[in-house]
Amino acid sequence: MRTKKSFYTSVLLVIGILLLINFMSKDYFIRFDLTENQRFTLSDASENILEELLEPVTVKAYFSENLPPNIAQTRQDFKDLLVEYANLSGGNLVYEFINPNEDPQSEEEAAQSGISPVMINVREKDQMKQQKAFMGAIIQMGDQQDVIPFMQPGEAMEYALTTSIKKLSVVDKPTIGLVQGHGEPPGYGLQQAGQALSVLYNFEDVTITDTEDIDGRFKTLAIVAPTDTIPASHLAKLDQFLERGGRLLVAMNKVDGDLQQAYGRSIFTGLGPWLKKKGLTVENKFLTDANCASVTVQQQQGPFRVQSQVQFPFLPVLNNFADHPVTKGLESVVLPFASPLVFAGDTTMNYMPLAYSSEQSGTSSVPIYFNIQQQWTDADFPLGSQVVAAAVEGPLAGNTVTKMVLIGDGDFVINAREGQQQPQAVQPDNVSLFVNSIDWLSDDTGLIELRTKGVTSRPIDQLEDGTKTTLKWLNFALPLLFAVIYGIVRAQIRRMQRVKRMEVSYE
Repeated sequence: MRTKKSFYTSVLLVIGILLLINFMSKDYFIRFDLTENQRFTLSDASENILEELLEPVTVKAYFSENLPPNIAQTRQDFKDLLVEYANLSGGNLVYEFINPNEDPQSEEEAAQSGISPVMINVREKDQMKQQKAFMGAIIQMGDQQDVIPFMQPGEAMEYALTTSIKKLSVVDKPTIGLVQGHGEPPGYGLQQAGQALSVLYNFEDVTITDTEDIDGRFKTLAIVAPTDTIPASHLAKLDQFLERGGRLLVAMNKVDGDLQQAYGRSIFTGLGPWLKKKGLTVENKFLTDANCASVTVQQQQGPFRVQSQVQFPFLPVLNNFADHPVTKGLESVVLPFASPLVFAGDTTMNYMPLAYSSEQSGTSSVPIYFNIQQQWTDADFPLGSQVVAAAVEGPLAGNTVTKMVLIGDGDFVINAREGQQQPQAVQPDNVSLFVNSIDWLSDDTGLIELRTKGVTSRPIDQLEDGTKTTLKWLNFALPLLFAVIYGIVRAQIRRMQRVKRMEVSYE
């Protein structure tokens, strides 16, 4: 009797311990981050910003409850993140979770604060219905506040939260200048990049003159896709800017393609000879790449004209990046009508290639007429990977050591040229390449590491057709094969057991 009582006591004790551990794990837990890019490990940048908070920060997280598991996980991940933030801040960060779906007042408060609900499909009693879901947060510091309107599942959650706190806590933002006056797009033409930069910087247009030096409040200048010749006097002002420690991003077009006219030509802006004196050359050629984006063309099929997508090697898609803060986390950047870079500087310069074309690359001289319907072969791509973006540290002008980023294409980040009515969206990694470059040149907080920390799309269409077919059939056949093998092995074991039972010596 005592043994039986001891057994039940032990079972109840174990259950009680498990319940206690489960209850305490909500607030006290250990998490091992095995993700490829350490997605769930706080960066040094976040830790530094939290440890240096001078005022308390309040986070109101508006998250709906009873959501499908894949979406509800976002709420738990955000809560885990806030627990770590609160611990690191030394009590300077507090948070609360509010379910806006509980009452109309909370829902109205969330909507008025800028948190937009989304409609999601929810299965209830074997029926699909749509439910309004809130997944955002308000970050407050004193009388200032910032809003994260929607927390996209899988996105860079730490970057969104840390930059919001940084935006509220920063006193003096560095000023980034976008050079104007030589056919460059105005600031509003880089809408996506400007929005991303506004978190940490003031992003302003700047016009270089013959008589006045570049204002000292500009820490970094960006020259993006000029189309006119830059006077020698303006280039001299840029040299003076570099001599006093200024940083420079140059994204230039050495060649230009016009798909409407199916024609490609070279562009002279004066930047080429100026860069060549610094050991940097942007080749006067079109880069072609077998790994490329597509263009839409009209084709005649019988009596009808239909639109179809045709791969166009003059629109290279970059997937090969160096291990550098500028390219950390990037996976796919499109550089339309790009040119390769060549370095011929001396040992005083630290030249760091950032982005490469694929191993199947080539070049085409200008001028050129594009043949959209051309059937490309391996013989058209004989050169191997080519450098199309690079970073340089060294005495770029005078004896002052400074930094520069050079990209052999200027259009990759442009949403609209001056006078263009409909801005065109550019893909996120294009924006990240531009903004990361500005961050590396200008910012020392380390937030550059967070921007691309979330999950990025890795589309299967980058694989060859034969590989995709193999993967499809393996995905279909392997489960069936394993089931058949398991059935055969199990039947064999049972047959052997029956034979054994029939033996005389079996007991």
